[in-house]
Amino acid sequence: MEKTRVNRILEVLDKYYGHLGCALNFNTPFELLVATMLSAQTTDITVNKATEVLFKRYNKPQDFANMSQEELEGYIKSCGFYKNKAKNIIAASKMIIEKYGGEVPNSLEELTKLPGVGRKTANVVLSNAFGMDAIAVDTHVFRVSNRIGLAKSDDVLDTEEQLMENIPKKMWSRAHHMLIWHGRNICTARNPKCTECPINNLCAFFLENNRKNI
Repeated sequence: MEKTRVNRILEVLDKYYGHLGCALNFNTPFELLVATMLSAQTTDITVNKATEVLFKRYNKPQDFANMSQEELEGYIKSCGFYKNKAKNIIAASKMIIEKYGGEVPNSLEELTKLPGVGRKTANVVLSNAFGMDAIAVDTHVFRVSNRIGLAKSDDVLDTEEQLMENIPKKMWSRAHHMLIWHGRNICTARNPKCTECPINNLCAFFLENNRKNI
C-alpha cells in the first residue's frame, strides 16, 4: 500500500479514535500483564470486571506466587480457559520474582520467556506500561489491517512485520489502539458497517467489493 494512502488512513482513524487508548484497567505493569493474559479469547469488559475484584486483594507478583491455582481460578472463571490462565499467571509471577527481582521485564525477548506470554501480550505491555513503540496484533488488528490493506497476510507474525514496515514507528502504538477500536465499532468480524466507515474510500475490501458501484 502506498505511503500516501497509509498516512490518510491513519489521519482519519486518529480523528475518530486518537483519544482512546488501552481498554484494560491497570495501575502497574504487572497488573497490565495479568489483565492481558486474561484477555485471550474474551472481552476487555469481562476482564475488567474480574480484575476489579481481584486486584483489590492481589496485585503483586508475590501475591500470585503464593496463591493456589484453585483460588485464582475462582476469581477469573468468567474469563474463559481459566485453568490454563491461572496456571500460567502463577508460574509467570514466580519467574518474575526469581529471575527479574519482582519487576516485570521491559523487553520483548524477556517478556516472551514468561509462561503464557506471547508476542501480542508482550507488545501490549511494552506499549501501554512502558511507553515503547510496539504493535500488538490481536484478532481485531489482524482482521482490520488485512481487510483495509495495511497488511496482506494470513499469518499473525507476518502481519505484524508488514504493519511495522508500513506504519511510521512513532505511530505504532497509537495505530494499534485505533485499529482495535475501529474493529470493535465499525469493521466487525461479521457484517462490517462499510457504508458507515470513514475510510471506506481507502479500504481495499470496500473498493474491491463495491468496484461496480463506484
